[in-house]
Amino acid sequence: MASGIPIEVSGLTKRFGQVTAVDDLSFRVEPGRVTGFLGPNGAGKTTTLRVLLGLERASAGTATFGGTPYTRLEKPVATVGAALDASFHPGRTARNHLAVYATATGIPKQRVGEVLDIVGLADYADRRAGGYSLGMRQRLALAYTLLGDPGVLVLDEPINGLDPEGIKWIRVFLQSLAKEGRTVLVSSHLLSEVQQSVDDVVIISRGKLVKSGPLSSLEIEASPSTVVDSPDRDRLRAALDQAGLAYSEGRNGFIVDEPDPGRVGHAAFTGGVELNSLHRLKSGLEESFLTLVGDIGPDGPDGHPVYPTGEEA
Repeated sequence: MASGIPIEVSGLTKRFGQVTAVDDLSFRVEPGRVTGFLGPNGAGKTTTLRVLLGLERASAGTATFGGTPYTRLEKPVATVGAALDASFHPGRTARNHLAVYATATGIPKQRVGEVLDIVGLADYADRRAGGYSLGMRQRLALAYTLLGDPGVLVLDEPINGLDPEGIKWIRVFLQSLAKEGRTVLVSSHLLSEVQQSVDDVVIISRGKLVKSGPLSSLEIEASPSTVVDSPDRDRLRAALDQAGLAYSEGRNGFIVDEPDPGRVGHAAFTGGVELNSLHRLKSGLEESFLTLVGDIGPDGPDGHPVYPTGEEA
């Protein structure tokens, strides 16, 4: 197994014509941990991953593996395993599908059987992939990423559409990869899908970073907070600062580290700030996540597609 190395994204910007899909994005993914790369459809997740894997060229900034771009890695297959657009010929067996890639990349064919066993497909290796369930296809995609025994795994929506049994399996599997010292980055548009799997989160909205850190930093039930918003956010920010209230800013307002909305409202009143939202935040991780990212539809910001083709970014 290649040793895990950090994923480093610094000042990354990607534009498609007049549309900015990723905007000055910076974050770091550490080895030995599962990091959730989160945001609604159209937030810029897939674009970021495509730049990271050398499939798109950045307009500005960098996205590297331990400081080295994917295209300059000495042994890319043995360093990074990625599954973005997993597709299989329905007439091929899983064994044959993986053998083609193993031959193309110089990986010993015995590795095919090993990875099929690792993901629990050994008994179905000679069945045609066209007859696989969604969960089995997800496992086959994971087997493909493990062919080179890489130290870094980049997975795009690996839990999407799985049944409860499949979700439980993949959660345990991802954690086992991290415990081996690998760097694991998993994208999802729903926090609820991955919150039991990840150690850290990187949350983006409209191509910008809105939160990065341990999953525990999103925990709010033990320390309830208040959500407040105003048409004049600059004045509200100043009022919160004047009152000595700690807060973070999301698309739907400020999340204030104060369980009493009355105290937050008084701070706004003292500062002469008009409010259009004031309520206690107490519903847990998912509400915190939604407050941070706001509501973006599948066509991206303001109803416009992030890709000119309408493809998710």
